[in-house]
Amino acid sequence: MLNLITDVPGLRVGNAADARLASGVTALIFDAPSVASIAILGGAPGVRDGALLEPEMTVERVDALVLSGGSAFGLDAMGGVQSVLRCEGRGFQIGDVTVPIVPGAICFDLLNGGDKDWGERPPYWDLGRAAALAAGAEFELGTAGAGFGATTANLKGGLGSTSAKTSSGFVVGALVAANGIGQATIGAGPHFLAAPYERGNEFGGRGWPSPLPADALPMRVKGDIPANTTIAIVATDAALTKAQAKRLAVMAHDGMARALRPAHAALDGDLVFAAATARATQPPALRDLTEIGSCAADCLARAIARAIYEATALPFPGALPAWRDVFRRL
Repeated sequence: MLNLITDVPGLRVGNAADARLASGVTALIFDAPSVASIAILGGAPGVRDGALLEPEMTVERVDALVLSGGSAFGLDAMGGVQSVLRCEGRGFQIGDVTVPIVPGAICFDLLNGGDKDWGERPPYWDLGRAAALAAGAEFELGTAGAGFGATTANLKGGLGSTSAKTSSGFVVGALVAANGIGQATIGAGPHFLAAPYERGNEFGGRGWPSPLPADALPMRVKGDIPANTTIAIVATDAALTKAQAKRLAVMAHDGMARALRPAHAALDGDLVFAAATARATQPPALRDLTEIGSCAADCLARAIARAIYEATALPFPGALPAWRDVFRRL
């Protein structure tokens, strides 16, 4: 186990980023078309092909899922991933035409100090293509891919991922671009809100402070504009129906609420994709479905904390510090 979403058999992940732009793309490629759905709880989402993921819609499986920076400009990234899959002969067959199914979501990173003066053609199609071509079992976390330009209220955001196994042996993983309106740490200190769910020392092993500091509960946010959004993917090797994948996405949102304060706000576009590769040897029982959802929420909480823990600061005037710059020596 790599403690990455790629521990779920049947998928690969690739990153691409432009340091001058201070933005990037993360592509999750399925080895075979996989059942997927979505749950959107934030008030300002940006999504491509999100509607087809609802359980009542016709297309059952997708070929890839994409997370991108760039706000609405980043929706071009899915086309770049789609082009790679089309060249590989992947996609939904309609007569003699094959259409790769590549839903995705974007987060806002346009005010992070990077050079966004790209002229007439945004770079996200090319970044999407590069991310798809880079897909493999291992990938960088922190200031990487869709999390390259991500921020939180007080610290640099980033790309995070984790994995776990249920008591019945089903593998569950999470992948997230943590770019929330609030913060992932408690007050002004180094402790992560997600600390109770940490495994080993994956984000420092500090636990919660005791007692909680006086500044633990007051709300801290970036500001009053929609310059946020935490976008995530959870996946399992269990065989799920589309309706069950929808429920998995809903349950996984608990992890976002555990790791970020606040979450799901009017100025966030917080959403979770859920996917099932059906590589497990046994079908999930009803109890397994509950445990997979609970495990996905834990994985997502851990992945958000890990994203901030692994991030490095952007080299621009006024850029937010990274967690490691502020707290590593405490």
